Amino acid sequence: MNSVTRNIQAVFSRYKVLALLLSIVLIWTFFGYFSQQAFGNDDGLYFRPSDWPGFEPWSGVFLSARNFSNLLRQMAITGMLATGMVFVIIAGEIDLSVGSLLGLLGGLAAVLDVTYHVPLALNFAIVLVAGAVVGLINGYWVAYLRVPSFIVGLAGMLLFRGILEGVTHSTTISIESAIFIQFGQAYLPQWVGWILGLALCVLIASIGYRGRLNRQRYQLPSAPVWQDSTKLFLVVCVVVGFVYALNTYQGIPLPVLLMLAIAGFFTFVARNTVFGRRIYAVGSNLEATRLSGVNTQRVKMVLFGLMGLMCALAGLVNTARQATGSPSAGNLGELDAIASCFIGGTSMRGGSGTVVGAMVGALIMASLNNGMDMLGVDSYWQKIVKGMILLLAVWVDVASGSNER
Repeated sequence: MNSVTRNIQAVFSRYKVLALLLSIVLIWTFFGYFSQQAFGNDDGLYFRPSDWPGFEPWSGVFLSARNFSNLLRQMAITGMLATGMVFVIIAGEIDLSVGSLLGLLGGLAAVLDVTYHVPLALNFAIVLVAGAVVGLINGYWVAYLRVPSFIVGLAGMLLFRGILEGVTHSTTISIESAIFIQFGQAYLPQWVGWILGLALCVLIASIGYRGRLNRQRYQLPSAPVWQDSTKLFLVVCVVVGFVYALNTYQGIPLPVLLMLAIAGFFTFVARNTVFGRRIYAVGSNLEATRLSGVNTQRVKMVLFGLMGLMCALAGLVNTARQATGSPSAGNLGELDAIASCFIGGTSMRGGSGTVVGAMVGALIMASLNNGMDMLGVDSYWQKIVKGMILLLAVWVDVASGSNER
């Protein structure tokens, strides 16, 4: 057993990203094949080709441009939650209330729009501030009052869901503002997508070039030029393919652009700021970090505040995308967010994890949800599958024993 554990540790420590990408390829291949088979069978079809304009018969509906766009819009909500959750878990905590808080803040936005006719900008500002304040309150309970984050999150899950049902009177509220709805349903013009893709490629290339120059300046070992060039080429191919696939349908969805911007910002914070280094230090060794002069309580409180802000953004996008405020919105959203982090390599012991890994995990969870919905898999089977995947992801973390940043 020891040799097996060591082999698992070596494989997942060295090829973690490749393993995740391979998992995505296998999932997409599986659902692409079986969705194609479903369309070829006239008995008991869950979807019909007439429901999907632009469906490519050779690929199966799952791999069509329209479904790829829909999959990424579904991922955007989970991705926003995961970007905040990954920092919370790295710091050695967890937040079980994010799904209910997402629903509450989205419901609040719907009530402000429909009942009180609050202008859109003010509506968004109120919801974002409310999310940050609630997150800070959660963080205060955890950091300063020393209540375990599991209990704070569990209490918040019940509390926020109850308030949401009271605010909405357990009924669905339809959004009236067309601009609000566009926040979750709009697409960028195709030429804007290409410009943003080109700008991203230039940014990545410049960051890589500057990093290489800095390593040479301080006489640090650098990877061979061909290796860096190959990585850059692969990244450019991914960006071009991403933009092309979305432009084949209607363009880049606005929620997807927002998610990518947030992920980029959080990645920068984690890698290039003092606060980011303190997050990892708090999760790796809380006592040593405190003794070194870092205000660990404030760090944790701020992290929960960021988590609340991400819940507010996700709640606004979810409400706008569905054009309704629902009392069931965000149900089990915390499961997808936490599973995304663990699947992406975030250690449950704290001190290890990346935003990029959490995004890949969110893509895997969204692909599973989308594919199983498309094939008409019963809801109880979907819960069983996601529960098993979460268990497997945590087992891999334990078996690999990875404590890498």
